Amino acid sequence: MKTRTSLALVALLSGLASPAAAQNREHQQMAAELRMLQEQTQQLAITLAALNQTLNQALTESVKALNARLDQANDATRKSFADQKLLLDNLGENVRVIRERGDDTNVRIASLREELEALRVTVQAMQQLAVAPPPAPVDPNVPVDPNAPAPAPVQPPVVALPPTAGLSPTRLYDTARADYFAGQWTSAVSGFEAFLRAFPRSELADDAQLSIGETYYAQNQWEPAIAAYDQVIQMYPGTNSVPVAYYKRGLAQQQLGQLDAARTSWEAAAKNFPDSDAGRLAKQGLDRLGPAQPQPR
Repeated sequence: MKTRTSLALVALLSGLASPAAAQNREHQQMAAELRMLQEQTQQLAITLAALNQTLNQALTESVKALNARLDQANDATRKSFADQKLLLDNLGENVRVIRERGDDTNVRIASLREELEALRVTVQAMQQLAVAPPPAPVDPNVPVDPNAPAPAPVQPPVVALPPTAGLSPTRLYDTARADYFAGQWTSAVSGFEAFLRAFPRSELADDAQLSIGETYYAQNQWEPAIAAYDQVIQMYPGTNSVPVAYYKRGLAQQQLGQLDAARTSWEAAAKNFPDSDAGRLAKQGLDRLGPAQPQPR
């Protein structure tokens, strides 16, 4: 009985040991596979690190090479811009010099033109004054008296040249201006009037006429000043002397108590020439006068 029980126990223990051994082999196999995976993962990490390092080095070298090329391109671009700027500066300087020389040439040509005009006027005056009357006709049939005194030689007429002869417009104008600044009012007016008679089409004609008005204004001769300013407005429209003539005419009219006329002059200056100094001064004059008073019915 005991023998059978022992055999059964041994058989039971043998049956229990067989699954345990099988499980132990499976665990060992799984552990071996896990170690292999770990080794493969480690090898892969090493490979990836080496590849990453290689790529980083290659990328760093490529970036360095690209930066070097960019620096070279920037240097070349800056040098090109610098050369172009230097070329443009030199070109601009040459253009400026040419323009200055052209302006100087134009001034010289204008001066020569004025000198030629002055000479032409002088020659015309000399031709008009130097024409001598023809000698009286001699009758060949009249007997000649041998005792008669010899005829006196014919004297050439004395040529009286105008005071502006030989003077260019600029020189004549500057002379009159010098008299004006020196306070020689009569000489200044005479000089400006002579200038206008000799060179009525000169570019300085409007300035000369305005200076006549300024000369009278400086002497408190309001009516002649107003007449001179009227001549500027009527004879030289479109010139830079017109707004000044309107404003100064208004001042002279104000001095005479002609407030409505002064307002009219200043309104014309302020309306037609608002951006000029005379127009702005005329606006201030209108503000001082105040609004126009209504006319009584």
